[in-house]
Amino acid sequence: MVRAILDRVFIRIEPPAASQGGIFMPETIENPPTTGRVEAVGPLVASVKPGEKVLFHVFDELPGYDKDVVVVRESSLLGVFEDE
Repeated sequence: MVRAILDRVFIRIEPPAASQGGIFMPETIENPPTTGRVEAVGPLVASVKPGEKVLFHVFDELPGYDKDVVVVRESSLLGVFEDE
């Protein structure tokens, strides 16, 4: 596991959704993933905590330590889903 520093937020991208018939609907380059679950936050992050589902600006992301994890600054977060 990696510990986030400063204002960084580690987000685990959620897997692509499957249709009712069980066919996976992969994301395309036109619609890159913009939601995920917060996995870790740095000590300067005050607006989110691990486990929350967030919406983030896709062009601010950096690759993380895992292919399904991206790293963004807290200022790149656009919102937190409250119904989750």
